[in-house]
Amino acid sequence: MKVEGKHCCKKPAFSKAHGELQLAFYLCQYEQIDYCHLCNIRNGLNTDLSLAKKTKVKGKQLKIIIKYMETKESNPINFLYVGVDVHKDQHTAVATNCFGQALLEKEINNSKEEFEKLVKGVKTLAEAKNLKVIFGLEDTSAYGQRLARHLCQENFPVKVVSPVLVDRERRKLTHPEKSDSQDALGVAKALISKIGTLPNFSISKTNEITKELKDLVIDREFLVKEQTRIKNQLHRLFHKAYNSEYRLKFKNPFAVRALRYWLKNPVPAELKESLVLKNQIKRKVRRLKDIRKEVMEIEEEMNILLNQMNQKLETLNGCGLVSASSVLAEIKNIDRFQSSSSLAKYGGLCPKEKSSGKSIKHIKTKSGNRRLNKAIHRIALAQIGRQGNVYGKEYFKKKIAEGKNKAQALCCLKRRIINIIFAMLKHKTAYDYAARC
Repeated sequence: MKVEGKHCCKKPAFSKAHGELQLAFYLCQYEQIDYCHLCNIRNGLNTDLSLAKKTKVKGKQLKIIIKYMETKESNPINFLYVGVDVHKDQHTAVATNCFGQALLEKEINNSKEEFEKLVKGVKTLAEAKNLKVIFGLEDTSAYGQRLARHLCQENFPVKVVSPVLVDRERRKLTHPEKSDSQDALGVAKALISKIGTLPNFSISKTNEITKELKDLVIDREFLVKEQTRIKNQLHRLFHKAYNSEYRLKFKNPFAVRALRYWLKNPVPAELKESLVLKNQIKRKVRRLKDIRKEVMEIEEEMNILLNQMNQKLETLNGCGLVSASSVLAEIKNIDRFQSSSSLAKYGGLCPKEKSSGKSIKHIKTKSGNRRLNKAIHRIALAQIGRQGNVYGKEYFKKKIAEGKNKAQALCCLKRRIINIIFAMLKHKTAYDYAARC
């Protein structure tokens, strides 16, 4: 907006990119207005003018149109936005106003004493500017976990900012630079523009259980991959010792009985002098047995945590203990999502529109939570298998009959499954085969 008149104030009246509050001013009379009066209006929005539809400046009627975003925060212009770029040993924090102007930059170590220094500095600045404090952290699962917990205990609202949003803020610059302070500023700007949609970090029983579930799921995935590697190595070693005849000894060379045999007879009689080969096989077999024991322990812990959550996801065909744990670990609290569509978008199960002119296409998206997408994919494959869900198979065949290929039909089934999961978690009900959900 271009305003002519006496410029007696150095501050800009309003920023073009005013994330949460869009202001449009229309002059009813074509007369000049003192520039400083607009600054006074800007500063007065914190009080009664924030609710005003019309006001007068020097006798001229000035119409103010205020459009708020859908956000739980009462008035985003009243906040001091603190973006934090977290690292292993130290964090960088940048505090800005609602216009993205940096007011404070601080680098702290990853310790409680340094956290208290940051809180003290931010509180002092907020009191001087008469603003409320809100924090945004790029990572709250690993390096930023301790800081996020400390801020929550100090009763500060903490938002989780995706690295994708921070990268977009960096790319907006004409000369993008990568530094800790720039990243922290990017977190703060992303917090300003997305304050109403960013997820909150909170310390609750559900969140704590889902975090533990996620740790168990990741540990199990690592062990399963290691188990596969060891099996492949044993195949090579068995072939080296017994040639192809080792397959004739047991239907499954990695069954419990077979592993006992390999420990006693790692190599045939003619190769007993080959100590290296014999010891290699014994080590691999012992490690394989240990991995299986660890996987069983992890699954027992998963079962205990799932029982504490009072959910019934395992009643859904194809969703066993591991899949249910994976889904809950990524969804966390179902109340974060307003509808099944928002959950589907979070899981990368919504097709992306690619249109130009008369051509309207929808393509598969690679964005979203890939761990959740992978878990839903496993459930979908199980439902169309031999012992799968009858209704899942019917739906899959129906989509193929409509002209979709198998990959597209599977995507449709995955979307249907995420709708069912949303309803089950929202209402805490079991899967109803008769009602077909």
